[in-house]
Amino acid sequence: MSKSTFEEEIRQRGQLIYRNVGDSMLPFIKQGRDVLVISKVNGKLKRYDVPLYKRDSGQYVLHRVLKVRDKTYVICGDNRWQREYGIMDRHIIGVLTAVIRDGKEIPVTDWKYRIYVHLWCDFFYVRAFVLRTKNFLKRRLK
Repeated sequence: MSKSTFEEEIRQRGQLIYRNVGDSMLPFIKQGRDVLVISKVNGKLKRYDVPLYKRDSGQYVLHRVLKVRDKTYVICGDNRWQREYGIMDRHIIGVLTAVIRDGKEIPVTDWKYRIYVHLWCDFFYVRAFVLRTKNFLKRRLK
């Protein structure tokens, strides 16, 4: 059995279903618990979309769009406070359309998910303060 890339899966099947690695999208997406459904992008991304993109370094990343600019996006993980600039459509592979947790599919259109997204993103500076303080304290205690 040959391995295919994320790009090939989406191109051939229209979607990619996989388990994420990492903690950058906590608390909503948790490694080892959630299965992600990434679909082909139709048009320009919108604020709050969660694209799977590939950095110029070749690293795959799944983070949330905080701001849409003319030719680029401002993106940040839910468990991060440093925003990433300069992500363009050429970097985007697909976009999150659902999360499967305990066998139940949670579409990104679900009202509870939408409330979480608004609370988590609209209060970005509060979240950033909390995450930075938590990180600072964790380093101090080591």
